[in-house]
Order: sequence, then C-alpha cells, then structure tokens
Amino acid sequence: MIELLRNITFFIVALSVLVAFHEFGHFWVARKCGVIVQRFAIGFGKVLWRRVGKDGCEYVICAIPLGGYVKMLDERVEDVPENLAHGAFNRKPVLARIAIVAAGPLANFIFAIFALALMYMIGVSTIKPIVGEVKKDSIAAQVNLAAGDQIKSINGKTVAHWQDVNHAIVGLIGSNTATIGYGPVGSEVMKTKSIDLANWQFDPQKQSSLNSWGIVPYRSKATLTVAQVTEGSAAKEAGLQQGDVLIAANGEKINSWQSFAILIQQSHGTSIDLLYQRNTKQHTTALFPRLKEDSEGNKIGFAGIAPYGEPIPKDYQLTLEYGPIDAIVVGAQKTWDLTLLSFNMIGKLITGDLSVKNLSGPISIAQGAGQSAAYGIVAFLSFLALISVNLGIFNLLPLPVLDGGHLMYYFIELLTGKPVPEKIQDVGFRIGGALLLMLMSIAIFNDFTRL
Repeated sequence: MIELLRNITFFIVALSVLVAFHEFGHFWVARKCGVIVQRFAIGFGKVLWRRVGKDGCEYVICAIPLGGYVKMLDERVEDVPENLAHGAFNRKPVLARIAIVAAGPLANFIFAIFALALMYMIGVSTIKPIVGEVKKDSIAAQVNLAAGDQIKSINGKTVAHWQDVNHAIVGLIGSNTATIGYGPVGSEVMKTKSIDLANWQFDPQKQSSLNSWGIVPYRSKATLTVAQVTEGSAAKEAGLQQGDVLIAANGEKINSWQSFAILIQQSHGTSIDLLYQRNTKQHTTALFPRLKEDSEGNKIGFAGIAPYGEPIPKDYQLTLEYGPIDAIVVGAQKTWDLTLLSFNMIGKLITGDLSVKNLSGPISIAQGAGQSAAYGIVAFLSFLALISVNLGIFNLLPLPVLDGGHLMYYFIELLTGKPVPEKIQDVGFRIGGALLLMLMSIAIFNDFTRL
C-alpha cells in the first residue's frame, strides 16, 4: 500500500511538472506573438483551484492530472468581437502559429536539459562499466570479454557508466554488427573488436540489454550481514533485523550469501533453522520462505532480505559532478542523446524491429516515478528528464490531434500559401484520434500484462 501511494504521488508530481512546462511553452510564446490567452489549465475535469490574473487569463488546476491545455482566443471556436480579433490565434501569420505550437515540445526538451544539469551539479555517483562475469556462448563471449574488463566504447562512442552501455546496446536493435572497445580498469589501453549481431535475440520485456549480450556487471561481494529486511516478508516475521550476521542454516555453516540465497530459493516453502548473531549474542529462529515465480515461471523461495556488500574499490567508482556551465553543456548533450535514442526506437517500432509490447502507459510511468523517487533526487531528476524528452517527442508525432499534427498542417500552409481545408483537417483529426486511442490502448494493455 505504501509503495502504491508513493507511485501515485510521484506520478502526479512528475506529470504535473512536465505538463506545466509544456503548456507554459505554448502560453509564453502565444503571449509574445500577441495572442490573447483565456485559460491556462493543468489537468482536466473538475476545477480544484482557480485564479484570474491581472492579464485577464484564468489559471486553473483540475482534478484529473493527465494533461493540460492553453485556451487561446480563436475565431474558429467562438465568436470574437472585432475589437479583440487582432488577438485571435487564427489571425496570426503561419510562422507565429508554428512557433506557438512548437513551443510546447521545445519546452519539454529545455526542461530535460536543466533537469539533467541540476542532476550533474548535485553529483552522480555511479560505477564504471566493469564486467563481473561473461556467460558462455554469449554475444560478449565472441570477443573474449572477461571478468574485470572495463567496457569503454560501443560503436565508437565512449561509455562512462552502465546507463551509457544500456542505451548504446538498446540503440543497436535491428543491427547486424557492432564494435566494442574494452580494456583494463583505469587504463587508456583499449581493444576494439567487431561483434556479430545477426543471431542476437533481445526482448526488453523478458531480459535486460546486458543479459542479452551475456554480460553480468561487477557487483561488490555480498557479506553475511543483513542490510535490509522487507516489511511483511518472511525474514521480518522470523525477527531478523538490519545488522544481524548470519552464521548457520539447518545446522551447517553459511560460507557465502550466494549459498544462503540458493538454499532459500530451493526451500520450496519449508522451514529453515537459522542461527545468527545480533550485537554480541547468538539467536536462533525458524525462517519460512514464501514462494514466488521467477522470470521463467518456476516457483522459488523468497525471504525478503538483502545483504551489505564489501566496499567497492575506488578505481571502480565514478562521480560525475560539474559546475553550472559545464552541467548545462552535459545536460544538453545527454538530452540530445536521449532524443536520438527515442526517435531510433520509434523507427524500430515502425519497421517491426521492436515489438509494440514495449510501449508503456501511465501505470509503468507511475511505477518508474515512485521507484526513482525512492532512490533520491538525482534518480528522480533523471527520470523526469527521460519522460520530458519522450513527452516532447510524442507531441511531435504527425498525428493531427497532437502538436505535430498541427505543425504538419501549418507547414503545408507555409508551402502552399493557403490553409488546409477544414474538411480535410476534420478527417485528419478523426484519424489521428483513432490512432492515438489505439496506441494508448496498447500501452495500457501492456501495463496490465506486466502487472
């Protein structure tokens, strides 16, 4: 319940912030172009808060936080007194209308730049892309990538951390070949080798990009000291607490956390007699692991407990922190990279290289908002930037009900010298609405399938 409330709360926060920036882009440029703005709304439905500004514009917050709008004076929508006709949207030159419509998506890209810039000013602590294990007969095994190697480039582009690697691999969907550069940690020495992707099978719904290449990232070795006990879990019911040190299970010494985890997974729900130390005293308890399904549908034991790890070597760690100017530059570059990646994924959806099963809807976004917020402000800013870029790109799609559809009509008008006939526009809006509804239905269906 707590996780659900957190997801909903941060979903509303994230969407409200992004919609506000998007609509403010339309609003600000419209005012600069001399258009009379009648209402600036965040959300739909019942009005929860309303204020009329000195400029005559009505500012409102509505009950359903799934969008927003800017209502401009427009003779196509209502009768406009002649003395106000100069401020009607439809009376403005086509270039002004293009600027007003394009300002919404542009605001989302600008927001992403500054969200990422703030993230890098705060500082991002992460791990270099150092390999922990390479699975036999995998994509990575082709080039003799081995445990301890640092991945330094993919297709000629430098990768500084695992997120870079993930984005690079995802961007290769549909490709037949790629190059990978790797070498010793902290060294400038790098081998560059070609990878054959002709038989690469990657389903983002079932595995991570790294898994699809057979790469297991380096992780610090787990100790036998408990770091986390999930509320309501089997471990919590057994009385285990943070800081407890595991000693023995079913009368046998626990030599590693991995062996203990395997014992739990293979317990099939039967009791495990556990000996552990708290402070200076030893205690015993009965642990009853619960059953859950793994990714392949097999029933495995689950205790709801996690260990502390050994300290990560300093040369494996990476801190990305910049001053204001450099942070904006990096933020702009990362926003550009996300934009290219998103357009690349849209292209692969169209060509069929990527399944529509990968489309995500509001439930997935809510989960992402809650999970990123749980990791802290840096992760939440990264999430906001990603969603903001995708919101900007989505609105640029040439569907007549979206900003991109309006821009399509206005560019046609710019080229031909006359507006697209209203009957054609009306048909386009109907088709665009149907396509949008279909996309949203698929995304929501995918969300429920994942649940």
